[in-house]
Amino acid sequence: MSAALFRSRLQPSQLLSFYRSVRETSRTLTRKLSDADATAQSMPDASPAKWHLAHTTWFFETMVLVPFLPNYRCFDAAFNFLFNSYYNSIGDRQPRPKRGLITRPSLDDVRRYRDHVDAGVTRLLESRPAAAARELVELGCHHEQQHQELLLTDILHLFAQNPLRPAYTSAEPLPVEPNGSDTLTFEAFAGGLVEVGHDGEGFAFDCEGPRHKVFIEPFRLADRLVTNKEWIEFIADGGYRNPLIWLSEGWAKRQSEGWTMPLYWEDRGGADYWTMTLRGAQPVDPAAPVCHVSYFEADAFATWAGRRLPSEFEWEYAARDLPQAGNLLDSGRLRPRPAPLPASGVRQMYGDVWEWTRSAFSPYPRFRPAEGAVGEYNGKFMCGQFVLRGGSCATPESHMRPTYRNFFPPDARWQFSGLRLAEDA
Repeated sequence: MSAALFRSRLQPSQLLSFYRSVRETSRTLTRKLSDADATAQSMPDASPAKWHLAHTTWFFETMVLVPFLPNYRCFDAAFNFLFNSYYNSIGDRQPRPKRGLITRPSLDDVRRYRDHVDAGVTRLLESRPAAAARELVELGCHHEQQHQELLLTDILHLFAQNPLRPAYTSAEPLPVEPNGSDTLTFEAFAGGLVEVGHDGEGFAFDCEGPRHKVFIEPFRLADRLVTNKEWIEFIADGGYRNPLIWLSEGWAKRQSEGWTMPLYWEDRGGADYWTMTLRGAQPVDPAAPVCHVSYFEADAFATWAGRRLPSEFEWEYAARDLPQAGNLLDSGRLRPRPAPLPASGVRQMYGDVWEWTRSAFSPYPRFRPAEGAVGEYNGKFMCGQFVLRGGSCATPESHMRPTYRNFFPPDARWQFSGLRLAEDA
């Protein structure tokens, strides 16, 4: 990581506290998993929980401790092959679709690996290292927070394949929270020539900058997310059967995959929909935001509704002065919840579900990847992906900011992804 990409505000003692809290969260999220739970891989795009725990640890060991901590001893040389993700400049690695074949080391061995690296990072930070080392530790913490969310989405996908439909956390049904006639309304925004992107003060991923100006036409943005009730109306009106509202590639994907409803939904007859959640199988909450839909589905719904998806810059413009609070991982709910009662302005801008935008994940003006291996972090994925904004019920609160750009391929559904509508003014 280069200091030119962000200027950390954290002193070594603050950074050590942040590091410990992030690592403890990962331990808490995986405390109840068995070795089998943590080893299985449900599809090529998902990774075992054990791999997430080890890979984030490998990142600290490889990017921070080896170059910056004198006399550091690697825990196991074989781990460089097993737990490298996509860093071609570092060396060969286990193919992503075969991560579930790593039955050894055991989950306990991975936990010992984490303890070994934690001790090394503690020694490094207590020695008041150079800014370059501190910035890499901070990057590693946010990298691990990304993997905390991925760990939960991957566990949900894994448990959804199990005929027993096991619950990751308490299987007690959450109460359905009626929000009455929460009519969708649209808030007007003037637009104009505005600055977007991160200003470089405090942490940001490289793809969030440089800050630059864009022109935004006047637009209106829905005051809340699209709900399950509205999605059920879309299904009932033939939304999954009408090729006229789908992008060509999306319609081909819908046909080849047989999509008829969001991922994890099950029609138990008479439009009685259930869904798989981290709390096991649960009834679909009509008032909660729809979740686990692809960009293709979100775009088709928006067309059906006579609206469109917002651009990522419209979203950022609308969110820039709002508090970064909502139903995020810290709430412990682990499931989207209905919007708070109507008030002035937009709601649910942070948390619940990641919001698909119509923007391709591409570089900002003057973007340059960092030098070295960390330059492979985001830049090489700027093709064939779409941007999502706002975080989800599985995103750590301290990980969010209005400039954050998440990105996935347009057919991805296993992430906690939903949508908000927009329209031209």
